[in-house]
Amino acid sequence: MDLPLAHLDRPFDYLVPAELDAQALPGVRVKIRFAGQLVDGWLLERVDESGHPRLAYLEKVVSSVPALAPEVARLARAVADRYAGSLADVLRLAVPPRHARVEKEPTATAEPATASPAAPPAAVDPRGWRDYPFGPALLRALTDGRAPRAVWSALPGEDWAARYADAVAATVAGGRGALVVVADARDLDRLDAALTDVLGPGRHVCLSAALGPARRYRAFLAARRGEVPVVIGTRAAMFAPVDRLGLVAIWDDGDDLHAEPRAPYPHAREVLLTRARLGETAALVGGYARTAEAQLLVETRWAQEVVADRATVRARVPAIAPTGDDPQLARDPGAASARLPSLAWTTARDALRADLPVLVQVPRRGYLPSTACADCRAPARCPHCAGPLALPAGDGMPTCRWCGRVAAAYACPDCGGRRLRAAVTGARRTAEELGRAFPGVPVRTSGREEMLTAVPGGAGLVVATPGAEPAADGGYGAVLLLDSWALLTRADLRAGEEALRRWLAAAALARPGAAGGRVVVVADGSLAPVQALLRWDAAWFAARELAERRELGFPPAVRMASVSGLPDAVAELLTGARLPEGAEVLGPVPADEGRERMLVRVPRARAAALAEALHTAAGLRSARKAADPVRLQVDPLSLF
Repeated sequence: MDLPLAHLDRPFDYLVPAELDAQALPGVRVKIRFAGQLVDGWLLERVDESGHPRLAYLEKVVSSVPALAPEVARLARAVADRYAGSLADVLRLAVPPRHARVEKEPTATAEPATASPAAPPAAVDPRGWRDYPFGPALLRALTDGRAPRAVWSALPGEDWAARYADAVAATVAGGRGALVVVADARDLDRLDAALTDVLGPGRHVCLSAALGPARRYRAFLAARRGEVPVVIGTRAAMFAPVDRLGLVAIWDDGDDLHAEPRAPYPHAREVLLTRARLGETAALVGGYARTAEAQLLVETRWAQEVVADRATVRARVPAIAPTGDDPQLARDPGAASARLPSLAWTTARDALRADLPVLVQVPRRGYLPSTACADCRAPARCPHCAGPLALPAGDGMPTCRWCGRVAAAYACPDCGGRRLRAAVTGARRTAEELGRAFPGVPVRTSGREEMLTAVPGGAGLVVATPGAEPAADGGYGAVLLLDSWALLTRADLRAGEEALRRWLAAAALARPGAAGGRVVVVADGSLAPVQALLRWDAAWFAARELAERRELGFPPAVRMASVSGLPDAVAELLTGARLPEGAEVLGPVPADEGRERMLVRVPRARAAALAEALHTAAGLRSARKAADPVRLQVDPLSLF
């Protein structure tokens, strides 16, 4: 039933009247009567008999199209169980709303599963993957119908869309289908063009919530009927039905757009990895950076890392320099606090004089301020639970955002300093100010309001927020990464990981060092994310990050759940929850609009037990018709 109530999260048996027998197939939308009301539902299975003596009849088959594939129904149940959610909520994400007019349109073929449009070449040219020692072997395994699992670290300047198209083509050549999820429409357009070049037109569909109801449902039905072997899309495509699925892939899994903002808040990476486990299919997780979650796949040997050797990396990487190391501070004492130190200014000037474009990355507005040591700028964390400290007022005591404890005697574990400061937030300078610094040079901006896709290769300044950097013809001569502290000291568990991800994505657009490409990051060169950027070694940083999270008890080394709502409602749910052994409850801490938040932490081995306990407790509250809602999030993207 399409009722997202936790205590009703189970199948119900109904009789099928004779007149609906031919239409009532597994996967169709139906109408049923429940508690005196006519409600929507899905027909999950047909059986000969039921264990219940008295059953009501099915009221109506809404559509004879079996929109819900059996494998997607199994996936939806697994995702609901993982995230302590209900099947009804997951199915709303998995199947787009019905569009009756689209269902009446003629299909491409009466027997789509056996149709044979122009096939791709039997063997895929592995030249694009030869810079990675395991790359050609990955393509061979996909062509042979095997199920390799890979975590790929892309080189700077890599045409990632072409490499994904190669992997998809190899899968299709092996007689199987593929599903690829990207973060946004710009990446989707790029992958769409690459797949069209490799597979030809009509061999894949794009699924995105931005398509509109009719186009999205039409693309969904084409995939459900097996008319195309490949589906690509944004987060909305993670549940897409694919005939004979052989590969699931995600690009840039650290992008927060991959996290679904609707209950039960699944992450596209986790949904795709669940599909790979359930269907024994290949999986590819790629990006310039690497998340701690992807590193965990490598360290547990669930996936093989696909990386280039160091000689190839050195040949492809631009020359990267920080402004806060000792030699630079000796030449420019103000570099530690200047927004545009002399090194950044001279690097931009030299690139412009060489008639090359310059990219300037500035953090977008909206990054939340956090608290850091005033002396060494290390993030301030609670001595008890390692949560972030906040200053409620200018003269207030630092307080943990997790457990609520006051850290009156806080001392920085790195330098021993006792003074705290709020980190820098946002970008304070505009493209006009940079234009005044370089008169006569055209200045372009790319951000949320207007996002550029590409810029010409001549001299010019491009000021972009993270994720909105356009490609330049021939690559940028210089990339300046400003306001680094706004990224590094965010009140976020993933602050360092996110900063490195943003920097690598921008630096990847620069020319190689041998061709004059230079990158300047306005940060201290001794910091771990800066070191990873200088060495172009995302794997090293991910391993270090994962080790630190294991030591501190942070995801993905553990499983955490957030419980938020009005204080009495949160207390009621947690009191009624039979939490697994070893569960640690942190909080409460204030949330927005008078609510509070509690965190529950358990070892990964007890993750399923935690989700079940929270879902059962939510079911008890919904059965009692509790008035105040409680929001449950397992592995929330942000813990602070």
